[in-house]
Amino acid sequence: MQEEQLTKPNRRLSRRTLLSAILILVVIPATILMGIYLLNDRKYYFISLLIILYTMLPFAMVFEKRKPQARELIVIAVLAAIAVAGRSAFFMLPQFKPVVAIVIIAGVSFGAEAGFLVGATAGFVSNFFFGQGPWTPWQMFSFGIIGFIAGILFQKGLLRRRKLSLCVFGGLSTLVIYGGIINLGSATIFSPSFSWQSLLAVYASGFWFDLVHAIATVFFLFIISKPMLEKLDRIKVKYGLIERE
Repeated sequence: MQEEQLTKPNRRLSRRTLLSAILILVVIPATILMGIYLLNDRKYYFISLLIILYTMLPFAMVFEKRKPQARELIVIAVLAAIAVAGRSAFFMLPQFKPVVAIVIIAGVSFGAEAGFLVGATAGFVSNFFFGQGPWTPWQMFSFGIIGFIAGILFQKGLLRRRKLSLCVFGGLSTLVIYGGIINLGSATIFSPSFSWQSLLAVYASGFWFDLVHAIATVFFLFIISKPMLEKLDRIKVKYGLIERE
């Protein structure tokens, strides 16, 4: 019964997930744009902290019988720390990082909200080593949205826990979603005035970096997805973190 709960989650989206979707798809992008156009990209620490606050709200809401446990948040924090450590460990290889792979695993194992929280936190904390700047909120959102989508697709049965399914999703999402959002952010941040020509130039110049990043995500998912998911399953069973109705 426990194994079935782990591999075949309830496909009905919870109120917590729906709230998260509103915050992630509407409120967070609006906050990033506010930072650009109202705060002149100079309050990126403030915007970054707001993003984390928004992401934590669903965990504080009492919409369901099952309330998030402290031990669940600890596991999520550990996953974020692993993502930060992984990004730092491969600092000498530009774009070849395991962050997206770990974020996808978090979303599949603990749900869409956890996937976004791990990604957003990893992007914010790791930039204390790589450098904070107006790009930080964009990176936080890019990492987080992939984890959120992974959790939703897995819950709906459209993403499997198999290596092939995870690798295909990881490669495409890194190339299209992460690369697409980051390149849009770069065009917005570094261009004095937005134009389609400058945006196209940013996408063209960043394609190979995005491709390397996508290859890295596929590589790390192929290597670590199975052992990490198995270990996280054991933790969920041992500490009663399986979602209940």
